[in-house]
Amino acid sequence: MTFASPSPPIEKSGSDTLAQVPLVLDLDGTLIRTDSLHEQAMVFVRRNPLNLLRLAGWVLGGRVKLKARLADAVTLDPDHLPVNEELISFAEQEAGNGRKIVLATAAHTDTAKLFLKRFPFITEFLATGDGVNLKGRHKAAALSKRFPEGFDYAGDSRADLAVWKVARRGVLAGASKSTVAKARKVTNVEHVFSKPSGLKAFIKCLRPHQWAKNVLVVVPAVLSGKIIDPSTYLPLVLAFFALSLTASATYVFNDLWDLQDDRQHWTKRKRPFASGTLSVPAGIMGALVCFLIGLGLAFAAGWQVLQWVLVYVAVTLTYSLWLKRKVIHDALTLGVLFTLRLLVGMVAVAAEPSPWLFVFAMFIFTSLAFAKRHTEIARVIEKGGFWVNGRGYRASDLPLVLASGVACSIGAVVIMVLYIIEDAYQQSFIQNGVWLWGLPPLVFLIASRIWVFCQRGELDDDPVIFAVKDRVCMVYSALTGVCFLLAWFGVPL
Repeated sequence: MTFASPSPPIEKSGSDTLAQVPLVLDLDGTLIRTDSLHEQAMVFVRRNPLNLLRLAGWVLGGRVKLKARLADAVTLDPDHLPVNEELISFAEQEAGNGRKIVLATAAHTDTAKLFLKRFPFITEFLATGDGVNLKGRHKAAALSKRFPEGFDYAGDSRADLAVWKVARRGVLAGASKSTVAKARKVTNVEHVFSKPSGLKAFIKCLRPHQWAKNVLVVVPAVLSGKIIDPSTYLPLVLAFFALSLTASATYVFNDLWDLQDDRQHWTKRKRPFASGTLSVPAGIMGALVCFLIGLGLAFAAGWQVLQWVLVYVAVTLTYSLWLKRKVIHDALTLGVLFTLRLLVGMVAVAAEPSPWLFVFAMFIFTSLAFAKRHTEIARVIEKGGFWVNGRGYRASDLPLVLASGVACSIGAVVIMVLYIIEDAYQQSFIQNGVWLWGLPPLVFLIASRIWVFCQRGELDDDPVIFAVKDRVCMVYSALTGVCFLLAWFGVPL
């Protein structure tokens, strides 16, 4: 059985026969660019990860019971879900012409009701209930019975082919190319509203630009002088891609976990899951493939590489699930994650560990993490807010974050000086250590530039990406490399 809300019959306008034919809209993947069931499941599991066990039990009871249980447990906020603007504009125009707009969805009745206020042009709806999953042939039968004189239908999936077969005309919104081709064979397709590329969305979700951070695996080989040994190249390449792919898999998990928060963020709402350009199942499957390939590459690079990659994943997941909402702890954890990249590179080439390197990394990358939080807090203050959504910071924490971040950057410079005095001159591959004294002021200039832009409110979300793209920071970085090479080859001052 299905539920249909009562509505008065529309007035016929004589010659306007189109207004007499109701336009029926699907919900999931059509009117909204996501799936309400997936959204409810994500909210339910985020409340308590142990709810995943309860969810598995509900799945065994069938989709109708699953939808009923989730609808009872989770109340979605339709206002923050991504929608198909083109279809909405079309439906509003049709409603303005006197046409009845009907929602027919496989979502549960209680879930479907939530969208009536979000889409006021809808006057009637049919949804899953009373043991019947309103999808495919069940939806086709229900609509044929409800509108015996005919209807037009807007959908997106292969399951909708059964509905298009009995519809007068078809509208495709967010459908794949193969579904569009099949729909044209069974109905008269009136409109096709394009679907964003799923492959492009998945690649964006993996954040390949963040892979630049994993170049840190090469640093231990450089500082130990092993970079000149060709036998180190393969382990470093394997370690780089192992870390990149596993990190990308954790990015997908992080985006799913933060889905509700990202939709209220000024830039993160454009992420694939938040914007609805990538479905939850596709993202999970793709991330799982990347994760397994990454672990395979780590194993090929050596057991110790695999060990530290798994540690990196464990720390990342702990950060996503818990620590990212803990003041100060979150920045420190990000510093740890950057330092773990160095550890992966160290074990990949069996380089001698340098405590100065790891301490320096902790200070400098924790400083960058504070810069990111400073930017987020400043944006909240600009909008008159009090809390940073999805974080533990308040607007009043801005001076503390500024002080902590600048202090960490100065600490990194001090550690650099101590490294040169206590360690660098002892390395056999350093021929003229005098050139190394150019490193502390250059590190200071890079960190200071980041914090100047941060304090001015001109810094983007990620200070690392800013440093990579900013020309001045790139010049300073290049000069740092030049100083190190001059010291290595012993060029006279």
